[in-house]
Amino acid sequence: MTDIILHRVLPVAKRLISERVQPGEMVVDATAGNGNDTLFLAELVGDSGKVFAFDIQQQALDTTRQHLGDLAGRTSLVLDSHANVRQYVSGEIGGAMFNLGYLPYSEDQSIITKPSSTIAALDALLGLLKKTGIITITVYDGHEGGSEERDALLEYVKTLHQGDVHAIRYELLNQRRNPPFLIALEKMKDFKEVRKVAIE
Repeated sequence: MTDIILHRVLPVAKRLISERVQPGEMVVDATAGNGNDTLFLAELVGDSGKVFAFDIQQQALDTTRQHLGDLAGRTSLVLDSHANVRQYVSGEIGGAMFNLGYLPYSEDQSIITKPSSTIAALDALLGLLKKTGIITITVYDGHEGGSEERDALLEYVKTLHQGDVHAIRYELLNQRRNPPFLIALEKMKDFKEVRKVAIE
């Protein structure tokens, strides 16, 4: 049996992050959810690194804390919108991860990520990101409100100046039932504020 070449979205996101984040760096999990990405990032940054994990639901942070186990000391769990990331993170970050949509297994799946807060968070994180750093955004658009966030996010990405940020979209085209797709943003030069270009 041959090795898989075309991986699903989540392994690709982790591979991109792991290629750029170094031990000792600060990183951000913008959507803690059930803590899977938070744990991955905590393992990646090592004892001297720090993960800031955001969620607006206490249930998500409680689950994440349990998931982290002995690695909880490497992580700050923040009960707040990722749009407010600059209130908690002031130094350079090595990378960031988003999993958009709603909290899996939550009793209230009407609580979803929103275009305005997601884009505000991306603006802030791109300013904090190191040169050559990566932000991954896993987009789920099969739920109510998901298509609006998807469309707003894609329009936002198109406005990013190509000299500042490289953007890719990765997806498996023959999957059923609204499979997620990945957007990855690579910072190409040092800047603190995001430059925009007009969409023709």
